[in-house]
Amino acid sequence: MPQRYQTKRLECWQKAKELRIEHFREIMTARSEGKLVVTGGADGFIALPSGLGDYVYLSGEPYGASVGTDPVLSAQCAEACEARGFARDLCAYLRNYLGSMYLNRFFMGGEFPRPDFCLQLHWCDSHAKWFQAVAEHFGVPYLVIDCPLGLRGKERDEVAVHYLVDQMHEAVAWMEKTTGRKYDDERLLEALRNEFESTSLWAEICTLNKAFPAPLDEKSMFSLYIIGVMARPRKESAEFYRMLRDEVKDRVANKIAAVPDERCRLFHDGQPPWQFLRLFRHLEHYGAVVLGSVYSFNLAGHFSDQEDGSLGASQTPEARGWPFKTRDDAFRALARWYVEKPLHNDFVCPGGKSDLMLRVVREWHADGVLMHLNRGCEGASVGQMENRLALLQAGIPVATYEGNMADKRELDPRQVIDRIESFMESLGLRQLPE
Repeated sequence: MPQRYQTKRLECWQKAKELRIEHFREIMTARSEGKLVVTGGADGFIALPSGLGDYVYLSGEPYGASVGTDPVLSAQCAEACEARGFARDLCAYLRNYLGSMYLNRFFMGGEFPRPDFCLQLHWCDSHAKWFQAVAEHFGVPYLVIDCPLGLRGKERDEVAVHYLVDQMHEAVAWMEKTTGRKYDDERLLEALRNEFESTSLWAEICTLNKAFPAPLDEKSMFSLYIIGVMARPRKESAEFYRMLRDEVKDRVANKIAAVPDERCRLFHDGQPPWQFLRLFRHLEHYGAVVLGSVYSFNLAGHFSDQEDGSLGASQTPEARGWPFKTRDDAFRALARWYVEKPLHNDFVCPGGKSDLMLRVVREWHADGVLMHLNRGCEGASVGQMENRLALLQAGIPVATYEGNMADKRELDPRQVIDRIESFMESLGLRQLPE
């Protein structure tokens, strides 16, 4: 019989739930409370409007994923979007968001919130057009900041930093003119300290999952990382991740497992099918724990090389000796923080992503990889077959399954379960008795 570990629910789980609910409540009540509503991509400069005063940020991807958890509403939204000429093979988050907007039905209830302006960091082609459509629908201003991808080397990094800093200064002038509000640099500095701490802490939390047994599982991490994705410039985000980090450390010290029968460790690639998260629970029947993914690690975290050569949490800019006391200092620190992100560097570079995946699989002691061939995101799916070959050539077992992160029409649950069961059997594992 495999070893059975102690397990228990996260003590801060309820707090995470409250923060998620409160974020969407703020979006729904923002106008009545005199707050600005800004919308755009989640992996953008969502702290940039903080200098304008009270605002809420409606992140496109988390909202599209939320709609994706409701198969009926998701299908209605996708069809409403496609009826207006958008292709079915576009980003599924985009189609859920735009469809919800066109139907004027907000996932949490009531009408779809009207933004004051749209702000987008352009590193995904679909996302740039996504918020252009939002701006045109509501007749509101739209600003794009162009993010250079795939640059390598110190000199090129500096070019990218200068390029982004110049655009951020232009963005502030544009936001002041658009809103009629004066920009407050102190609010910006506070927001960035929260963002840097939140993303560093999430990376530290992910790194703790290298432990045996793993203290967290990927399905639970999807409910935890989203706080940083939606609201990382908020002090509540940094406070929550400090609380979570301390609790996960305690779980590691006391060998409290996410999966009590852990006997197989897997890594996931790509966004999950949000309407079918049950697949992660099915893996537990085999004693398999999913440790994480490049997606959940990098979207909310910031990683860098550690002194011992391993991959771990990045120190915040101030901890590294990059103090920021002025607007220009803050923009420079933020630009460097983004340019260094592995997700950005490897998004358009299959070879770079293969190296990153090999490294993560080895350092997190994974026995194999489950790869979602996701028709809902053309960007994250680029180079997956090359990634698969690189893993197989390194002796790492890989199973692929086809689906869509937020469109149930593109996923066959029975086929996915069949692929998982075949993969588990190929690893010599049978379902554990109840």
